[in-house]
Amino acid sequence: MASRSLCPIYYSFSLWKLSVSFASDPSAIEQIVLRWTHIVAAFLWLGFLYFFLLAVNPALKALDSETRAKTFPEIASRGLWWLRWSAVLGWVAGFRYFTILAKTDAVNAGRPHAWVGWIAIWAGCWLAAFAIEMALVHAGGPLGNSYVAGTLVIFVVAAISWLVVSLLGQPGAGNRTLCISVGGGLGTLLFLNVWGISWRIQKRLIAWTRATAQGTPMPAEAAKLARTSALVMQINFWLSFPMIFFMAASAHFPFLSGQ
Repeated sequence: MASRSLCPIYYSFSLWKLSVSFASDPSAIEQIVLRWTHIVAAFLWLGFLYFFLLAVNPALKALDSETRAKTFPEIASRGLWWLRWSAVLGWVAGFRYFTILAKTDAVNAGRPHAWVGWIAIWAGCWLAAFAIEMALVHAGGPLGNSYVAGTLVIFVVAAISWLVVSLLGQPGAGNRTLCISVGGGLGTLLFLNVWGISWRIQKRLIAWTRATAQGTPMPAEAAKLARTSALVMQINFWLSFPMIFFMAASAHFPFLSGQ
């Protein structure tokens, strides 16, 4: 009994002896702020993505048209505000952190300015991936099938990921930079999907649905746009899993290095 009563005293003494020292280097402080901001924003971003896809969409389908016309605009406008702006914050913080890592690798390789070319290659590849994806999800005919379009998008993303790692796998490029070149590239694609496709469609659907509640007929193109937006959300959902893997592997699973 006596030993148990001494436990609080022992732990208090241990904490008293604990030495706490915060980094004074501005670069280290910036990096932890960037990582914290990136992680919190990503939680919100992916959380709302999963919430819409796994909960909101099935629930709306179960409602009658009148109730759905009143419910959808309010849920979508509020939820998509958080989703798209957390995407902006998460992407900006992540991109800045990526440039720091790339610059560090370039300096360690004895080529301090090489990181500019690496970033340019990375950005060009993922912008090309988004352009191809946009063409696929908006295509008609056989490519209008969501399964066909989704499969082709996954194939394109896999090819671009391999290309990026191959081009950036130069002497000096470490596991963190290479993993984030894929994970951050996938995050960039998700970000562009939100702002370049999904939100552009959703704000029109929200306005049309509100007008429908006042008696205005829904435009004929609304159904096709809704299917496109749903496909893009599903693509973002599935791509989020390899994205999270590569982001985690950057610090916890070293398996890539430059040659």
